[in-house]
Amino acid sequence: MNCIIVDDEPLAREAIKMLIDQTENLHLIGAFSSAESAANYLKSNTTDLVFLDIQMPGSNGIEFAKTIASETFVIFTTAYSEFALDSYEVDAIDYLIKPVRLERFQKAVEKAKSYLKLFQAKDFQSNIEQISEDFFFVKADRRIFKVYFKDILFIEGLKDYVVLHTENQKLITAMNIKTIGDQLPKNDFVRVSKSYIINAKHIDSVDNNTVYIKENEIPIGNVYRDFFFDEFVTKRIISR
Repeated sequence: MNCIIVDDEPLAREAIKMLIDQTENLHLIGAFSSAESAANYLKSNTTDLVFLDIQMPGSNGIEFAKTIASETFVIFTTAYSEFALDSYEVDAIDYLIKPVRLERFQKAVEKAKSYLKLFQAKDFQSNIEQISEDFFFVKADRRIFKVYFKDILFIEGLKDYVVLHTENQKLITAMNIKTIGDQLPKNDFVRVSKSYIINAKHIDSVDNNTVYIKENEIPIGNVYRDFFFDEFVTKRIISR
């Protein structure tokens, strides 16, 4: 997997370079001090992954990410945890808080690698084929899969696609996250951010900013927080 770094701080770029050097099958092909210089590079070059700082002079990382091609994944790097939710509003694969630990870095890279593999095998001529009372058929990876609503853990929007995370697999198909959300049972499924719809039956725990489903940490967006807690959490809390 080829990658570039975009960060205005030389020490931060060097830190990410060191982490890349310690990660298998990850190859650095460019490092840039500004969004503008990275944008010029990407006009005539492609890459699989961008490690992108959020706060930079000129065009910030969030705005730059909106211009990056859908085939290129973004992992944000930031010293400020409060920007984490913003990163998911532009369909980032993940965000890393500086200083970045190797284990956390490699977890984010593995996620990007798994998604790249899904994208490389994609066949998106059609998507949802049929909706029934408790399942639907979805076309993904040149096959048609029967997916039961009860088996869906959560759905992730990623640019022009959605990734269905089930108990046993991930399926990717070309569809707007709102489109698929409109077709799901409203009693069980709820949108918690621009990029995520969750199955409330699979929630393990929640805090003010995150839903935990198995090993997955799913961010709660500010726009969706009140409805989620009012309808799916507060009403279901056992009281004295």
